[in-house]
Amino acid sequence: MPFSMAHEIKIFTGNSNPTLAEKIVQYLGIRLSEVELKRFADGEVNLRIGETVRGLDTFVIQSTSSPVNENLMELLVMIDALKRASANSIAVVIPYFGYARQDRKARGRDPISAKLVANLLTVAGATRIVTIDLHAEQIQGFFDIPVDNLMGFPVFVNYFKNECEDFDSNSSVVVSPDVGGVKRARKFAEKMNLPLAILDKRRPKDNVAEIVNIIGDVKDKTAIIFDDIIDTGGSLVGAAEMLKEKGAKKVIACATHGVLSKNAKEKLQNSVIEKVYVTDTIYHNDLPGKFHVLSVASLLGETVARIKNNLSVSILFK
Repeated sequence: MPFSMAHEIKIFTGNSNPTLAEKIVQYLGIRLSEVELKRFADGEVNLRIGETVRGLDTFVIQSTSSPVNENLMELLVMIDALKRASANSIAVVIPYFGYARQDRKARGRDPISAKLVANLLTVAGATRIVTIDLHAEQIQGFFDIPVDNLMGFPVFVNYFKNECEDFDSNSSVVVSPDVGGVKRARKFAEKMNLPLAILDKRRPKDNVAEIVNIIGDVKDKTAIIFDDIIDTGGSLVGAAEMLKEKGAKKVIACATHGVLSKNAKEKLQNSVIEKVYVTDTIYHNDLPGKFHVLSVASLLGETVARIKNNLSVSILFK
């Protein structure tokens, strides 16, 4: 859609993913606004907004990906600077929302880190949050400001239907990696007109998963594992091996956020998985050959335009 009133909007970004920010402003037909972002000698964030924002609607694009605490602190300082510079509104676009996996007290004396980050963003001065595929949808309720939790599946649907030359819809099945991800995987499967299978997974401890059963038929099919995050890659590799044991012809993995901690890249590259699709919510420049990066720039750019023009955002996913 055409973007109007470009002179009334300012878009800023930090160091987490400037490449994605550039793609977003290109989609909108405007430029990134100026921000001087340095470090003091002791490592503290030294930031100054480089142009006037008084009375204007502003957007800040910053993922809280690795280094998580550095990027989060940059974001908070930038929000504070915009608030003190009298910006009319500060919409914070967080393509990957970190600290989302501790969203409840699973054990005694656990923190609820997602709520803490929500409080920090709100107190800093954010007036709206835009993110993609929150690890847990209930995190939206931690905020007392509007939250747009966008869904990443349209990016994958568009790729497989329009760009992927070797995709065969007649012999494929979407696989949810666990019961908690069924809703997300089902939406993807419905848009792709594919059947759905579910992995019954147990987590004896953090970052460790055991798959005990597969619900659904995967024999002689291309299994497309659809998830929100690939972190260490261990559970994904285990899921792919079980799917192959159950007769899957080949395994493809899709995830919105490629966190790829530790040796995840090498682990997935050397696994039975044929291809791994992630988006650019997190910036990567050294991915092995099995990895393919799809861009969410048009999705976020369209969302920014719709927010500015007071149009529906949810219509993008119907």
